[in-house]
Amino acid sequence: MTEFSHIESIPAVNCIVGESPLWHAEQAAWYWVDIPAKTIWKLDARNGRLTSWLTTEMVACIALKQDGDFIAGMESGIFSLHLGENSHARQTHLAAPAELMGSGTGMRFNDGRCDRQGRFWSGTMFMDMAAAKAIGNLYRYSTAQGLSAPVVSNLLTQNGLAWSPDGKTMYLSDSHPASQTIWAFDYDVEDGMPHNKRVFADMKPMAGRPDGAAMDVDGCYWICGNDGACLLRFTPAGKLDRTIALPMNKPAMCTFGGPDMSTLLVSSIGAGKAEHDQWAGSLVLVRPGVAGVPETRFAN
Repeated sequence: MTEFSHIESIPAVNCIVGESPLWHAEQAAWYWVDIPAKTIWKLDARNGRLTSWLTTEMVACIALKQDGDFIAGMESGIFSLHLGENSHARQTHLAAPAELMGSGTGMRFNDGRCDRQGRFWSGTMFMDMAAAKAIGNLYRYSTAQGLSAPVVSNLLTQNGLAWSPDGKTMYLSDSHPASQTIWAFDYDVEDGMPHNKRVFADMKPMAGRPDGAAMDVDGCYWICGNDGACLLRFTPAGKLDRTIALPMNKPAMCTFGGPDMSTLLVSSIGAGKAEHDQWAGSLVLVRPGVAGVPETRFAN
């Protein structure tokens, strides 16, 4: 039996699909989303207080903006979100790719975050994963240039976005069972374009599918092993050098935070859980012994 004495759970939270955790240093708070529940959650790390906001459609990923609001990838496009005293988030539509326009597309944005220069990135996916439609695209959004044309195409389930500490390497995964691949790209920090796509890690023979990711100060890439009940750490050379067992079978995304940036918050999926997976949908805090790189805010 695996012991999890190094892991702290967040009580009173059970997500259907917990995703996109982030640390808000000024508020000393963690944020994350529950996609099907159309809910954004906040945990005040100082007193344990939980707050939530509803959205009118599924929100898959969030990132902080310099003005204190959030930018989000949702069902019908990219939005600015204001989380105030009201229990419903105030939404402002910013942009949308063609595949999300109109009703009944069966698609939405998925994983997303900002590069080191403050440009927001997110990818689209066909929500019925059983259909295995490789029609997802990765996009870049900035206030100055708007929404880009597709930067990476033919994705099944886009995930794993992260940038090296110097911003010169971009990472991207496809977590669909038919892919299970992590790629690395050389990243032009000036024009925000990735080049030289190569396989960083083939996770088919490893534990779990590559889901959401985070970056530590050593330039190592941490990724959730969905269906593998673990976190995996890869060196910049693509070598798996550490695995941390988790109590939930479907960890979805991780992020570094806390006062010293040395805590990983890991969200998970509760939908379709196995009978023995009592931690499904929970969120846990892990101290892996290394600090993470703070997330860059969206440059308004």
